[in-house]
Amino acid sequence: MSTPAPRYERAARRAQADGRIPALSVALHRADREPWVFTVGDSGNPEHPLGPDTRFRIGSVTKTFTAVLVMQARDDRLLDLDQPVSAYLDVPAHGDATIRRLLSHTAGFQREPYGDVWDSLLAPDAGRMLAELDRAERVLPNARRFHYSNLGLAVLGQLVAEVRGGTWAEIVEERILGPLGLTATTVARPSRAATGYLVDAYSDAARPEPPVDVAGLAPAAQIWSTAGDMARWAAFLASPEIVDPDGRVLAAATVDEMRWPSTTTDESLWALGFGLGLILVPEGKRVMHVGHDGAMPGFLAGVYGRRGGDGNPGALGCAVLGSSGTAGQTNELVHELLRIAVDADPAEIRPWRPAPPAPAAYRPVLGRWWSEGMEFVFAWHDGRLQARAVDAPASRPPAVFEPLPDEVDVLRTISGREAGELLRLTRDDRGGVARMHWATYRFTRAQEGFDGGRASDGPE
Repeated sequence: MSTPAPRYERAARRAQADGRIPALSVALHRADREPWVFTVGDSGNPEHPLGPDTRFRIGSVTKTFTAVLVMQARDDRLLDLDQPVSAYLDVPAHGDATIRRLLSHTAGFQREPYGDVWDSLLAPDAGRMLAELDRAERVLPNARRFHYSNLGLAVLGQLVAEVRGGTWAEIVEERILGPLGLTATTVARPSRAATGYLVDAYSDAARPEPPVDVAGLAPAAQIWSTAGDMARWAAFLASPEIVDPDGRVLAAATVDEMRWPSTTTDESLWALGFGLGLILVPEGKRVMHVGHDGAMPGFLAGVYGRRGGDGNPGALGCAVLGSSGTAGQTNELVHELLRIAVDADPAEIRPWRPAPPAPAAYRPVLGRWWSEGMEFVFAWHDGRLQARAVDAPASRPPAVFEPLPDEVDVLRTISGREAGELLRLTRDDRGGVARMHWATYRFTRAQEGFDGGRASDGPE
């Protein structure tokens, strides 16, 4: 197969030219290839020409770091997502907003802190931002609908700092950047920074935008990084079990929790969702792009990982960082490159190999069962009992079961259909499985009605 790099490069060059982006840096990360990085344009920084090490402002992609810090603190039992902010922070107003609602932008907080921050370019420090919460509005009732809020995520960043006993900047460095090896990612503006521009709509003029320190809003928008680091971060958000197999940053199950949709961003167009701090972009056929966009004066960023789909090698992440604050092509290119990656360079097909048989206790379960008039197949794959409806599409993941400790005949559904529910096996005198109950519904070898009569018998 020919290398897909020319297709990647052409897509990036087209986006840079069509979007009139002074500097564009693009990277793809995947589990089975070396990272691909490409840059085009001019950094606007004479001392540091554009290259893979050029830093860009990633804006609201910063929120994904703050969200991970919140989930770390939850896993460490320092906070409860369903507790109000006031349980951890002394705030003059809106303390009833829960951490979960703030993470999913459903707490109703106004978008920005009190004052015209983006007019004055003077952001309040953390103390003042919290002290002035009584001057900020709840523009919507709690849990009414999605409403994006920089203020809400900034409050969460300060909450994490409070429960950890440090500054947000120190904590993000210690607990994420260091463990994941994101050495080119910083909170402070680095010397290798690209210049951000406002490109004139009616000419080819480009005006440098002023650098902005967002102070107390840092947990929502402050970070600088390279495309290479951000592609790795995107890969972590998509496949933490590959990028962080030891769970040094976050357990894979917790990242999975973050990716579960909490809300749609538009009730009449279900094209975009929000999890716990993460944007969810459905791609069809059980494929999801998960990550975040970012915007700051002179900069746009798109950082997403790809979940599911044929040809996906795992840990597939992409970052597109640009030095124009107006080029939507930046945010479109990241999704285009993820699609090209699995189309032009799909993962190798792994050969099937025989494996040990199912444990003796579960061999009587294997095969076809009936419930509610529907037929199911129970099978043993990858070391676990699984089940799927006979007519389920092949792309739908099976239900997967795990026995309870010391209870071989009671299993928990750990993923897929009826996740969380119990599967109970009832054995006959010979140790075979006579029937099962899954989520309390009876499963039998023959098709039966709810009265226990066989469908094949018809009416008496």
